[in-house]
Amino acid sequence: MIPKSGYRFSEKDYAPPLKHTVTPANDQAMAENPVPVCAAADLPPGTVRSFEVGDELVAVYNIDGAFYATEARCTHATADLADGILEGDVIECTMHFGAFHVPTGKAVQAPCSIDLKTFRTEVRDGQVYVDLSAPSAG
Repeated sequence: MIPKSGYRFSEKDYAPPLKHTVTPANDQAMAENPVPVCAAADLPPGTVRSFEVGDELVAVYNIDGAFYATEARCTHATADLADGILEGDVIECTMHFGAFHVPTGKAVQAPCSIDLKTFRTEVRDGQVYVDLSAPSAG
C-alpha cells in the first residue's frame, strides 16, 4: 500500500530504536513499587529516552526539570516516541507527525486519536523511578 504522501514505508526503512533495558528486582514488572530507570543527570531538560521496564517500553521525558513517563509506542503507528521531537510539553511522532501532551498523554494532533498511557514518576537519590501500576497525576 502506498500512503497518500506517495512514499513507500517498510520496516527495513527504519533502524531499530536504541533501547535501555531495566530489570526490576526479583523480576517484578512494577506491580507494586517504582523501579529506577535512569540517573536524572542522564536525561537533561528537553530530552526523552525509551527504556524497557519489565514487558513495557516506556518513554521518560525531562520537561524543564520535571520528569514524566508514558508508553513509548505511538498509538497510531507504534513508532518509538523517544525518536520524536519534544517541543515544550508535547511530543511529536516522527512517523506521521501526530502529537501527544506528555503530562496527560492526551492525543493533540492527527492522525493520533488514542491517548497514551501515563505512569507516575519520582526522583530519589538522583535516580528517576517509574511506577507502571500507577498513572501520572497529569
